[in-house]
Amino acid sequence: MSDAIVVRDLVKTFGGGRTLFGGRTHELHAVKGVSFELKQNETLAIVGESGSGKSTIARMLVGLETPSSGEMIIDGQDAKELRAQGSAVFGRVVQYVFQDPVASLNPRKTIDNILDVPLRLLCGYDAGKRAARKKELLDAVQMPSDTLERYPHEFSGGQAQRIAIARALAAEARIMVLDEPVSALDVSVQAQVLLLLDDLKRAFDLSYLFISHDLAVVESVSDRVAVMYLGEMVELDTAQTLFRTPSHDYTRELIASAPRLESAAAE
Repeated sequence: MSDAIVVRDLVKTFGGGRTLFGGRTHELHAVKGVSFELKQNETLAIVGESGSGKSTIARMLVGLETPSSGEMIIDGQDAKELRAQGSAVFGRVVQYVFQDPVASLNPRKTIDNILDVPLRLLCGYDAGKRAARKKELLDAVQMPSDTLERYPHEFSGGQAQRIAIARALAAEARIMVLDEPVSALDVSVQAQVLLLLDDLKRAFDLSYLFISHDLAVVESVSDRVAVMYLGEMVELDTAQTLFRTPSHDYTRELIASAPRLESAAAE
């Protein structure tokens, strides 16, 4: 069985182009030669401060940014070749869950319309099968059936994120890139969504690439953790090993500066 995602020597540089008067714009190295694998049925968290490059990696994997160089293999296929087959093919392999759930949902569409799109365009289901599948998806994310007739603005952040997750599940992709999926939610709601994601991972045989700056969240959900610092991956290990015996100075500083982890350890 191949890994869900394999990344080799991934680089992303912004700027560096020529200006109108012949000079060059400042070159920013957002991601510097990063390599890692996401195993099947694993949750790999990529953690780091703002500007570390973690979200840039996520955006490159789902095609929202183009790598400057390097290799990305998704579900055994070269990412460039996979995207060249069209969004209908790519969307059935990997799905992206955004940080802001309400903003990620079309405000002019009902939830019924929103869920209908991947079921119709990606999966090719007929009307009867789409109707049945929508109810199954809402059950899976623990939302009532009357959700379908409502609009995104009628839901809380936690409810909207459940709907966004249901939309990702509708594509029947087995790989999910989750970019800060609970950072916009209240702490109590965060815990509910994280438990839901764990349940869905087992029920739907999913693999998660989980992007976050919150070490307490990362420690609770991850099988392995990668630490980003200024565009570089400075440490990658199992969650248990990394949080108990971090090997890199930056990782130790990051853990020491997380008050929620310190308070939990003191109890």
